[in-house]
Amino acid sequence: MADAAEHVITVRGLTMAYGDNVIQHDLDFTVQRGDIFVIMGGSGCGKSTLLRHLIGLQEPKAGQVLYGKEDFWAASPGGQDALKRHFGVLFQAGALWSSLTLAENVSLPLEELTTLPREAIRDIVSTKLALVGLAGFENYYPAEISGGMKKRAGLARAMALDPDILFFDEPSAGLDPLSSRRLDELILELRNSLGTTIVLVTHELPSIFAVANNSVFLDAESKTMIATGDPHELARHGPPAVRNFLGRGSLQGESA
Repeated sequence: MADAAEHVITVRGLTMAYGDNVIQHDLDFTVQRGDIFVIMGGSGCGKSTLLRHLIGLQEPKAGQVLYGKEDFWAASPGGQDALKRHFGVLFQAGALWSSLTLAENVSLPLEELTTLPREAIRDIVSTKLALVGLAGFENYYPAEISGGMKKRAGLARAMALDPDILFFDEPSAGLDPLSSRRLDELILELRNSLGTTIVLVTHELPSIFAVANNSVFLDAESKTMIATGDPHELARHGPPAVRNFLGRGSLQGESA
């Protein structure tokens, strides 16, 4: 059992709802420092909704989201903002501003949230783009690059402030298998070289097995989690619904 100090995120008794419509209830899991943690489950089970609760975009109906020992939803607005400074978020489409170059997109959080001089920001932007394999693309616009490159540019922007935790929402969505595999390799490299804790929503089996060492499985029928742990172990010893989900690629010849 890891020390409690290694629990980067602790979710306790979390219930998510839209009005009286409960999406998931009684969620309890922990994300350890350095985990690549996958939120998984079938379509419509609440994966992206859970991510929004974790990053402060949607308040839970009940329960806690703890970062270390700090309860995010019990914190003041200023306290929440301070916690968010430790986050980086990559949304599904990359969420780049089409009218800005890649360098300008990546520099936005640095310009808005720091007092760094322009030269220092330029150096950081070049470093982040190089880290995701986009050195030399600083002056390109999003419309001039591929979908996989847009995802990597979005990742560079998410990393601009050197966050402790990166959140990804369906990072492989819309990518061809080769681009998806390259993104998986980049996620592993970030965790291994920088020690970043990564939380991602995905239903892509190749990505789950390639990168994840921890997970939670949300069940749409019971509206609660039915397993948490290493997906490789859950594929062998998890509840039947989880084994079926993780085994569907080999059974059906697909990964969606």
